[in-house]
Amino acid sequence: MDYASSEPPPTAPHRGHPPAGPRSEDALPATAAAAVKVVIVGGFGVGKTTLVGSVSEIRPLTTEETMTQAGVGVDDTAGVERKTSTTVAMDFGRISINEELVLYLFGTPGQQRFWFLWRGLFEGALGAVVLVDTRRLEVSFDVIGRLEERGVPFVVAVNAFPDAPEHPLEELRAALDLPESVPLVVCDARRRDSSRDVLMTLMRYLHSLAATPGAR
Repeated sequence: MDYASSEPPPTAPHRGHPPAGPRSEDALPATAAAAVKVVIVGGFGVGKTTLVGSVSEIRPLTTEETMTQAGVGVDDTAGVERKTSTTVAMDFGRISINEELVLYLFGTPGQQRFWFLWRGLFEGALGAVVLVDTRRLEVSFDVIGRLEERGVPFVVAVNAFPDAPEHPLEELRAALDLPESVPLVVCDARRRDSSRDVLMTLMRYLHSLAATPGAR
């Protein structure tokens, strides 16, 4: 697995020197009073790793493997033929929404053969972000269906790839069969501000559900 974005394992400390600890910039803010677990889901190649990496205030953890011939005929790479690596376990990042609220972000694998990992990744999650790609909208159908079956609140974010066709949001809502109550937004997963806006949309949605029992 590719843990290149994580700190390398420390070497044995020299006599008289304390062992290496976490980086100071990765320490949880002292003012943090609440933490929320959020899951980033979507089909293969829609930008989940990119979103977590762009918005995380700590160095994100990725578990990417190089794609090999073993996936040929198993993984649907239509539309993302140039993709050379894939998440096989999860992505992990963290962002402080304000001085007191921290979000822990868990990105899921996109291929269906890794969906057995979802059970553990969703445990304790308050909500989810579904990333979609308009070039391959059909890969999102099963993802949304699984969230609805689990009763997990979610928002949908259309990742605006440069070569992706643009459609009015209402047309996309109809194509995805989304209720009017589910937020649907456009984002650029490469940009920190855009990815943060998606997470804020989710938090506002979760707050509205909590304030209106039975609204979901």
